[in-house]
Amino acid sequence: MPQSEIQTRAPNPNSFAALFEASVAKADSLKEGEIVSGTVIAIGKDNVVVDIGYKSEGVIPISEFVGPSGAAEVKPGDAVDVFVESKETDDGLVLLSKEKADKLKVWDEISAACERDELIQGTITARVKGGLSVTIRGGVKAFLPGSQVDLRPVRNLDKLIGQTYDFKVIKFNKKRGNIVLSRRVLLEKERDELKARTLQNLEEGMVVTGVIKNITEYGAFVDLGGIDGLLHITDMSWGRVNHPSEVFNVGDEVTVKVLKYNAETERVSLGLKQTIDDPWNTAAERYPAGMRISGKVVSITDYGAFVELEPGIEGLIHVSEMSWKKPKHPSKVLEVGQEVECAILDVDAVNKRISLGLKQLEPDPWSIFVQKYNPGDIIRGKVRSVTDYGVFVGIEEGVDGMVHKSDLSWTQRINNPADVYRKGDEVEAIILSINHDEKKVSLGIKQLYEDPWTRIPSDYPAGTMLEVRVISIADFGVFVELERGVEGLVPMSELSYDRIDDPRKIVQEGQIVRAEIIDVNPSDRRITLSLKKMELEQGTPVMKYGEERSAEPAARPTGPSRSTGGAKLGDVLKQKLGGLGVGGQDEES
Repeated sequence: MPQSEIQTRAPNPNSFAALFEASVAKADSLKEGEIVSGTVIAIGKDNVVVDIGYKSEGVIPISEFVGPSGAAEVKPGDAVDVFVESKETDDGLVLLSKEKADKLKVWDEISAACERDELIQGTITARVKGGLSVTIRGGVKAFLPGSQVDLRPVRNLDKLIGQTYDFKVIKFNKKRGNIVLSRRVLLEKERDELKARTLQNLEEGMVVTGVIKNITEYGAFVDLGGIDGLLHITDMSWGRVNHPSEVFNVGDEVTVKVLKYNAETERVSLGLKQTIDDPWNTAAERYPAGMRISGKVVSITDYGAFVELEPGIEGLIHVSEMSWKKPKHPSKVLEVGQEVECAILDVDAVNKRISLGLKQLEPDPWSIFVQKYNPGDIIRGKVRSVTDYGVFVGIEEGVDGMVHKSDLSWTQRINNPADVYRKGDEVEAIILSINHDEKKVSLGIKQLYEDPWTRIPSDYPAGTMLEVRVISIADFGVFVELERGVEGLVPMSELSYDRIDDPRKIVQEGQIVRAEIIDVNPSDRRITLSLKKMELEQGTPVMKYGEERSAEPAARPTGPSRSTGGAKLGDVLKQKLGGLGVGGQDEES
């Protein structure tokens, strides 16, 4: 064959020489740390043999081919990308790794996804310091900071473990193997898009559906779709709501009405009760006066108790309408939460007020009283209370009468009834008058007896000498007792002919002295006496102190005894009043 023909003939690519030259060329280009393609040619007990076109085959631990089932998922002829760890081992083989090749390919895919601004799906697998660990493509671990989990801080991150989401890569460093993810960025973007659509369609008066996002003391915030609206506590129900948590839980779906919408500030006010009719619109028809109804006590004040008849409808039981006995405080009759039956007294639908009554369910004791008693009748009862101006006596259950202090005694002025009577004392009195309009009864105790002043002027004419007992000493004179219940005054000028500055130089309390009646004034019910004649007229006939003269003889049956061994009420009164006023006089006299 000519030499020129040999030189121009193309080499046979399948010849041994050509294959050898290709192998040598590839051997020269093969580098550790790169990824090459190969074909599985044999599967051993511990290794998989792969032909990568190099002069020596490569080996990969069979464990790198184990799948989810636990068995090796590989067979001869499979094409596989591998990572060159070492060109030749002591056995003359190339050490390869499928796992490292897979990971590097994943990192390349992640890097490409980041460059294209694509989302990456991952599963939250564990909680770590500062956030969560997320497994993404090829088992690569990434970090999800706690601040990037949701739009709002998540208190319990553990509940998210096992959840799969789409994430945005916000930090990527292949060399350091560091990937940081964010879910919040996606949620913010979704919220902004949803908010724009919501605001475009939002109008006052429209009814919308939302989800309770947050609950406060004054209301609840409702997510309407990218924008929150405030449902104030006063707009939650026509009835009483003490706290929004009584009505809602976070996550509840609610249908509300847009009350106000400010496009500039993007503030939305919502109402729930406005989605239903106001129950007060038909309250007057549904609650006629006189109707008996049950309700629950929801609040108690000093002046009454509020009763819920239905959600949105409350009525007031004024303390004066709770009992015929006139309780001191509503809490003495009712308590919050109590179910109570009451009567409708009046309905004011315009001002949204209903007046209720409890005592109207029982017979009016005043009606019973007026059927049994008339002026002039004598009653017996216990003292219910004592005031500065008189004594209240129980006549019948729910009906009291008052004895004014001026009607306690004929002969003594009682400034403080508490000096004579105590709560619980049993007394007898006469009915003086009955005021049907104001439902008041006026009683008298002194009217049970004859007025002693009808006889005092004749029993004690001026000039009469008598023995008297000193009962009290004042700066202006001495008060003396002529007989039980009848008193008089000896002025300073009538104590002695000599000028004195202290009555105690002449007399002492409890002392029996001789005195002369110098003046009796029936209109003022005043008796004036003098001790001057005691110094001159020792032989004048003297009326002895203690001679039997009844100051208040019983004109009617006497009252009950009061710890005096059966003494008459008038006698007890006199004993109690010893040392108080004098014959209708007081210190101002």
